[in-house]
Amino acid sequence: MLSGAQIALVRHGETEWSLNGRHTGTTDIPLTDRGRDEARASAPLVQGLSIDRVSSSPLSRARETCALLELDQPALLDDDLLEWNYGDYEGITTKQIRETVPGWTVWSHPCPHGETAADVGARVDRVIATARAAEGTTLVVAHGHVLRVLAARWLGLPPEGGRFFRLDTATVSLLGWERETPVLLSWNTR
Repeated sequence: MLSGAQIALVRHGETEWSLNGRHTGTTDIPLTDRGRDEARASAPLVQGLSIDRVSSSPLSRARETCALLELDQPALLDDDLLEWNYGDYEGITTKQIRETVPGWTVWSHPCPHGETAADVGARVDRVIATARAAEGTTLVVAHGHVLRVLAARWLGLPPEGGRFFRLDTATVSLLGWERETPVLLSWNTR
């Protein structure tokens, strides 16, 4: 484990479904005009970092956000950065789900025909292992829930620990080290 390795996180810009609170996992929803503006506004924050490599979810909302950051290097598309597969709950809101499953959250209840928190945790553990095997900063452009799980796993928390990390669209966060301890350096910055 190299203490020089860091991960910078960028959540994609606003989409119509994120605006409406609909669970957007594997459906390839484009950015709104506002989402594009949000991504452009985040560019100076990201460009101010010393980025050594870039990884992105292959979904268009993440790829477009990454392109709007105007980085000097291409992004490696990584299926491990796909958003949580919400299964039967894809495209609907938490409020709608709670009509039949009171108290439901993605962190505490299953997504029928979708992924569990442990499934998402296993994917982001691979992303973290790759970043930690290299010196420098890896920029990751992806989605709200998968990035929240990534932050929890970076800190040694269970995947469900992602519930403690609110993450707004097109924000920049930084995971790093204090000596040998993985820490949160900044979170949800615009």
